[in-house]
Amino acid sequence: MYEIIANPEEYQIDHLINGTGNANIEISKEERNKWAGEIVNFSEKLTEFAKKAKALATLLSSTEKISATPASLKTLKIQLFMINDSLSSALEIADKLESDIVEK
Repeated sequence: MYEIIANPEEYQIDHLINGTGNANIEISKEERNKWAGEIVNFSEKLTEFAKKAKALATLLSSTEKISATPASLKTLKIQLFMINDSLSSALEIADKLESDIVEK
């Protein structure tokens, strides 16, 4: 048996949890299947992102000539930094959630 011990304060979402109570409940099979499906969706999005990232890396490392305006190059850099920051945040949250599901 496992228990989810995620504290909403540690995720800065405690204001969304007010009034929900602290008593443990068993999560239904339907609810578990619903969330498992959502996680599969996350995984599929990450797989698609990996494909796009590999294609972009292949293009940038190719011998093809690539031109850009300074503004478009700056935009590309900013977008790549934003993607990197988002992925880093997502991995940190996933690590935290993983540690918040403990075997009893």
